[in-house]
Amino acid sequence: MSKEDFDRGLAIRKDVLGKEFVEKSLASATDFNRPMQELTTEYCWGWLWGREEELPRKTRSMLNLAILGAINRNHELKMHVKGALKNGVTKAEIREVLLQVAIYCGIPAGVDSFRTAQEAFNEVENQGR
Repeated sequence: MSKEDFDRGLAIRKDVLGKEFVEKSLASATDFNRPMQELTTEYCWGWLWGREEELPRKTRSMLNLAILGAINRNHELKMHVKGALKNGVTKAEIREVLLQVAIYCGIPAGVDSFRTAQEAFNEVENQGR
């Protein structure tokens, strides 16, 4: 494992998903799933998301929303909707990405994605109260 990629990934992951969420995920890791947490942090967040000179975070967020909506991974989608907002993706842009999902992947995928995004919006808005 590359310490440099892991450290960069940890910083990006915390910045996008929130420090508390990431620290809780890492602290609750077990011997069974810890390697997955490390893989995700190093390769997904450090190596891939760390390539910001190639694709900015906003673009990566929009891609993630489309992919996660297309494959019906709503738990991950909700987390990435919140991250997308932090990365400057507007609600209108999220709506357009999810409409694209509905047309190209099917209305049920779109409906689920919109429902999940609304839950994420509600949670973000309620945090400020």
